[in-house]
Amino acid sequence: MEHLTHSDETASERQEVKDSDIDALWQDLGRAACSVNVGLCRIRFEPGKRPTPAHDHGAEEEIFYVLAGRGLSWRAGETHEVRAGDCLVYRPDAGAHTLIAVGEPLDVLAFGERRPAELAHLPRAGVLWAGPAWVDDAVPAGHPFQREVEAGRLPMPEKVSPRPSWIVHRDDVPEVTTERPGRHYRRRLLGIAAGARTTGLQHVVIAPDGRGWPRHCHGANEELFVILGGSGTLRVGDEEAAVHAGHVLSRPAGTGLAHSFRAGPDGLEYLAYGQREPNDITYYPDSGKVALWGVGVIGRIERLDYWDGEDDPQTEH
Repeated sequence: MEHLTHSDETASERQEVKDSDIDALWQDLGRAACSVNVGLCRIRFEPGKRPTPAHDHGAEEEIFYVLAGRGLSWRAGETHEVRAGDCLVYRPDAGAHTLIAVGEPLDVLAFGERRPAELAHLPRAGVLWAGPAWVDDAVPAGHPFQREVEAGRLPMPEKVSPRPSWIVHRDDVPEVTTERPGRHYRRRLLGIAAGARTTGLQHVVIAPDGRGWPRHCHGANEELFVILGGSGTLRVGDEEAAVHAGHVLSRPAGTGLAHSFRAGPDGLEYLAYGQREPNDITYYPDSGKVALWGVGVIGRIERLDYWDGEDDPQTEH
């Protein structure tokens, strides 16, 4: 099935800087699942190591989910403990951040947007203008990761700071339960609980042999799904596929192909990540409903196989 992959089938790439604490194993699961406007990487690193330089995004919001292990989230000079089941939201321009494994390996999922970055090149002036900052366009010596190492060790505070609002544990987020004939599932809105604004992350558990969220497709929002446990059946359009722990599905916007999950006898557990575009339109083919999320309206429609008006909507503008 297109846009469906498994972590066991995705190549890993080690990114390291020799004789430094930057050393991690990366899997680009988003690319493997052919995602378009959002991304997903699985990152694994050993105690005392970190996967990236301390960095901050100007426009992209990132959400991390800790699959296993323990460590520290370093942000703007402060550290916060993280463990399996934690959800972290790094908002744009909120301070440079990175992660450090402590005591045991850390295994995380990193979800993020792929927003186009505006860079204005002034060739006569010899600068690249990026928002409020500019840099020399001459190519400096060394990879950015190497330059991070040359800047010295990451400064660590003497004490770990209290847990901030942008880190929440899965079990501490209230459940939203849906129980209807044949449909029984529980959701925890992790991203919203941790302060996400432009994207979202949910932890979903479907009861054994039950169905999850109604079959639907999005006009503007792209979604990524990561199966954490159990087994079940995925339906996309007229195709079906068996899924279990490790499967990753991307559902780009505007395909017109509705998707849904049905759990097997052992239930189905997964993460659902997606954009929160205010102009998104969601279509539910089984009920004939359409949701206009930006204005908070949902209604039932009759889908036309032809256009019976005077003007052709495909050529009106």
